[in-house]
Amino acid sequence: MSRPRSGSRMKQGGDDGRLFFRGFQGRSHEKVKLRKRKSTLYLSPRKSSERRGDLLGENVYLVSFTIALRICNCFLVQTSFVPDEYWQSLEVCYSTLVLNITNYGYLTWEWTERLRGYTYPLIFASIYKILHLLGKDSVQLLIWIPRLAQALLSAIADIRLYSLMKQLENQQMARWVFFCQLSSWFTWYCCTRTLTNTMETVLTIIALFYYPLEGSKSMNSVKYSSLVALAFIIRPTAVIPWIPLVFRHFWQERKKLNLILHQFLPIGFVTLTLSLIIDRIFFGQWTLVQYNFLKFNVLQNLGTFYGSHPWHWYFSQGFPAVLGTHLPFFIHGCFLAPKRYRILLVTVLWTLLIYSMLSHKEFRFIYPVLPFCMVFCGYSLNHLKTWKKPALSFLFLSNMLLALYTGLVHQRGTLDVMTHIQELCYNNRNKSSASVFIMMPCHSTPYYSHVHYPLPMRFLQCPPDLTGKSQYLDEADIFYLNPLNWLYKEFHNDSTLPTHLIIFSILEEEISAFLIASNYERTAVFFHTHLPEGRTGSHIYVYERK
Repeated sequence: MSRPRSGSRMKQGGDDGRLFFRGFQGRSHEKVKLRKRKSTLYLSPRKSSERRGDLLGENVYLVSFTIALRICNCFLVQTSFVPDEYWQSLEVCYSTLVLNITNYGYLTWEWTERLRGYTYPLIFASIYKILHLLGKDSVQLLIWIPRLAQALLSAIADIRLYSLMKQLENQQMARWVFFCQLSSWFTWYCCTRTLTNTMETVLTIIALFYYPLEGSKSMNSVKYSSLVALAFIIRPTAVIPWIPLVFRHFWQERKKLNLILHQFLPIGFVTLTLSLIIDRIFFGQWTLVQYNFLKFNVLQNLGTFYGSHPWHWYFSQGFPAVLGTHLPFFIHGCFLAPKRYRILLVTVLWTLLIYSMLSHKEFRFIYPVLPFCMVFCGYSLNHLKTWKKPALSFLFLSNMLLALYTGLVHQRGTLDVMTHIQELCYNNRNKSSASVFIMMPCHSTPYYSHVHYPLPMRFLQCPPDLTGKSQYLDEADIFYLNPLNWLYKEFHNDSTLPTHLIIFSILEEEISAFLIASNYERTAVFFHTHLPEGRTGSHIYVYERK
């Protein structure tokens, strides 16, 4: 009885053994996945050194180069673009946010009407406060430190765009997109300015890094929606490019209710509450500035007070000018890019269409979608074979020349004349009796943030009419109807005359009689632009009363 049992056991063991070896042989033909070791002992010397050299998830040399480039970018932009880069940020900090530092300054009508929020200026006000506490609040630091901070944020956004493309495609593609981003003349022109549009663009790029695009390894719904919410708080129109992107995310999300209840709504509530509290502190009353902003610019369309353009302006002039010489590469890349990038193209077209419906149009409004366009330009460069080197040379040289001209030459007079006023304050023995009247289109120059001295100054006012008058004229309009007559009426007494007048060259001949009669003498001339138009002249003249 025992033998058969033992034989059966041996047979069974042999069968099991044969099955074991068969299984082993079968497995030997399959790919065996080995568990990766996370310890640095198992990393190759190259990969280990790369990890130690990472910064912002990228090679430290790439990050250092990008930051250094944007710092150079900052100092090579010495021209003015639009009044908002001063009057909606630095002047607000100087006038109201830097408590116990100054008791002078000026706020535009947008702040008295509560159309703007204090969240964005608060960033620079913190810098001003720190400089004051350190005793380093010189006028030059007040001008340049906020711009350097903006340059650093723009560099971070550039790196995030590179990282995203490296995830979605490969390092080579990422390099081409990165090259297009860094070589864009309009990005160079805008990315270091203290504009809400610049911060909107920075937040849009970083949010795109966390957006759930197909192939992205950094997707995070909480992070991207938080950045979008912050962009909306800073500039409500920032939501426009994100409407198709958020809708796509919602459409593809399986747990739609969870996305809304546990992510979108809590994040929106927290950011909006934070905005309300900040504005409550500075306005002294509860104010939803985002609604006031959209009501004025979109619902009432009162932005036309500052100019209007035909509906096709963005397609015929605005978008081609912003893209510059990248335009043919963008069009070429649109036909080459994979389907997963269609949402970016839809976003660009959607943004252009929505802004085309508004009468008041500016180049900077479509700046946030410019990085999206660089993705398609990168695809175009990647597919070029024979003409790649000429294309790269063409893009670099054409954009560099345009960037340097607009950054160093075009519209620089309004900043140079403020430097002259600084010298008037700090180097003039009779500065206590000095006063300045800026007789130029309103908000042409910065104000106390670029002087940092309680010098009596005045400029022509131009608030829009909010009462619905049909024949409304602001102070600047009335002045330019008959400048000579206005001056004689305004300064009928010599004791009220300012010591210094600042005018565009185009106005000199028209008011020459007043200048001679009031004993004014031209003491300084500053070049402004090769392309004068309207009330803007090619040069700025400073007249001093003798």
